[in-house]
Amino acid sequence: MSETVLSVEDVRKDFPITRGVLERLRGRPQRAVHALNGVSLEVKRGETLGIVGESGCGKSTLARCLVRLLDLDGGRIVHEGTDVSGLTGPDRRAFNRRVQMIFQDPYSSLNPRMSVRQILTEAMRVHDMRPAAEIPARIEELLDLVRLPAGSADKRPHEFSGGQRQRIGIARALCVEPEVLVADELVSALDVSVQAQVVNLLLELQERLHLTVVFVAHDLRLVRHISHRVAVMYLGKVVEVAEAEELFERPRHPYTQALLHAAPSLDPAQRTRAVAARGELPSPIDLPSGCLFRTRCPHAFDRCVVEEPALTPRGTGHVAACHIDAPVFEAS
Repeated sequence: MSETVLSVEDVRKDFPITRGVLERLRGRPQRAVHALNGVSLEVKRGETLGIVGESGCGKSTLARCLVRLLDLDGGRIVHEGTDVSGLTGPDRRAFNRRVQMIFQDPYSSLNPRMSVRQILTEAMRVHDMRPAAEIPARIEELLDLVRLPAGSADKRPHEFSGGQRQRIGIARALCVEPEVLVADELVSALDVSVQAQVVNLLLELQERLHLTVVFVAHDLRLVRHISHRVAVMYLGKVVEVAEAEELFERPRHPYTQALLHAAPSLDPAQRTRAVAARGELPSPIDLPSGCLFRTRCPHAFDRCVVEEPALTPRGTGHVAACHIDAPVFEAS
């Protein structure tokens, strides 16, 4: 898992806010939501990279940028040595085939007027994956692969449960034979009883088809279970990256420590009244100077106000963006 398949380099994405009539008359400047603020990370071939962070940190925006559903405002995304932001025509179609996305909501990501057969056939025809005569057999193969009942092909999405619809979404992504899957909150819209089934299916498919997976989620326990490495995001920036067990056992950034402290535990010995992060998440419209986490960090000092920390090594394969060199605590 040493070869880099996707490289994200200082990626930025803003969403301009529409100005009202009074704001325009008064000459107020255009404001924007700063969703991504210089994200840099690498995705290794064959791994599962978990991306975690609280709501509004930019996880889903990054996922959409990875598959080019959103254009970048700065930086670049490199796939096997090629900057994908400038791809057009057949080259872009080839990239879209190789890097596929599974969406969070299985209820809205499938066309309700199309049968499963039509949904899968459309994707295969767009990318010219099979001769027309071979498509029906391929559809049956895909449905078996994601463990959908025989006879599912001619049903419409409303005839399936939420877990089954998510399996259809997985089959749609797999029908073009990608090498990278970007899963955006894959199971957050599903019942807890179904989540484990879908996650275990994804793990089996990854091993069987040699897939690389970018797994976006907010459930820390799930990310720890499924990921080889984990990237932690805060206010549109990656603040820590490490092997999964290393990050959960020895977090080196105060925000990662805050996330772990906030996760519920059934063990009374692990419960604490210590304040891990104070205050509210700052507005992504008006970002703090220096370290983005300084307004909530219990360890912030003068340097944090004026200097933005860079991702620096904290051990083998472990980087964190913090001015504090030593870990503040060892996680239990």
